[in-house]
Amino acid sequence: MASLMLDETTKNLVEAARTAVPTPTLARRLVGLIDLTALNVDDTTDTIADLCRQAITPQGPVAAVCVLPSFVRQAKAVLGGTGVKVATVIDFPQGNGSPEAVLRESEAALREGADEIDLVFPYARFLSESPPPASRNIRAAREAVGYDVRIKVILETSAYPSFESLAAAAEVAIQAGADFLKTSTGKTPAGATLESAAILLSAIEASGLPVGFKASGGIREVADAVAYLALADSMLGDGWATPGTFRIGASALLPRLLDRI
Repeated sequence: MASLMLDETTKNLVEAARTAVPTPTLARRLVGLIDLTALNVDDTTDTIADLCRQAITPQGPVAAVCVLPSFVRQAKAVLGGTGVKVATVIDFPQGNGSPEAVLRESEAALREGADEIDLVFPYARFLSESPPPASRNIRAAREAVGYDVRIKVILETSAYPSFESLAAAAEVAIQAGADFLKTSTGKTPAGATLESAAILLSAIEASGLPVGFKASGGIREVADAVAYLALADSMLGDGWATPGTFRIGASALLPRLLDRI
């Protein structure tokens, strides 16, 4: 990505975030911001049962578990009443479904009991020469689930040829009704970066709307998670990052956080 450069202030914030020091206090704070994730084709009911057990930690519950649609009902049955949200993925991982298909998948997720859906933005169509409006998929999901279910739009940030095109996609997603902007599916070779996160956080700030941010894709180490939290704190203010506005999607991060506390 090169066309749109980060301004000097944002570049400095990104570099400062890279050097943020993991502390027990930050590790404890991050536990409650985790979307504990299992999105593999070989997941089983045992896999999901173990995931749900991990979601309730000695430091309190994580924000959510994120599972494939076929496991939503199981996770909901186990985690009901714990405060842990159950999220699932829609049009995952390619984001190439029609609005009608997105509508059907979202309706099915709602019937199964999903509290949140992570919807893949139709990034390939958005970047094509004559794209249909990418907002149609997001609006279809919103039509299906209403406003009680949180929609996190996965932009797949590594797919864009420039920061400018990523910023344009983020604006489309926000205007179409995204509750969160999310970096990545975790199913492509490149995942989240602090630079791409800065673009999404800038779009959120510029919108003036109550839109959250989720970093996902290759975030396994405590230092990496701390860097994203530090960047959000510096760009949108101390106290902005809560479970309602900030998430880290990860599968291997949680035990490493708990070891730091």
